[in-house]
Amino acid sequence: MTTKTKETAAQLIDAKIEKLDDWRGKTLASVRKAILAADREIVEEWKWMGSPVWSRDGMIAVGNAHKDKVKLTFSHGASLADPDKLFNAGLGGKVWRAIDFSEGDKVDAPALKTLVRAAIAFNQSKPKKKR
Repeated sequence: MTTKTKETAAQLIDAKIEKLDDWRGKTLASVRKAILAADREIVEEWKWMGSPVWSRDGMIAVGNAHKDKVKLTFSHGASLADPDKLFNAGLGGKVWRAIDFSEGDKVDAPALKTLVRAAIAFNQSKPKKKR
């Protein structure tokens, strides 16, 4: 009898990054490192059949690798101050905002950490739902 072990979200994200053996894997790894460095209580999740998601008191962002970009979408990006002008996609939407990284783009870790912390503050400012 064999026991199937369930992989953690972190293990699934590690595997996804490893499978992306080009610039997209390196970029996603850099994005992940900056996000996790922003706050020790950030939780990694694996949702929607293969998307890394980072949360703290609600969703912060979801990361996806596409053919020509790595997209980091902030679930409440439209409500966040973006003093470093990182958002470059989804600007017309009412809730979501995204950062598209193309080949050769550098991840501005300090600016990304600031944006992640703003997302956490936004999540914490929302009224808690009663259970």
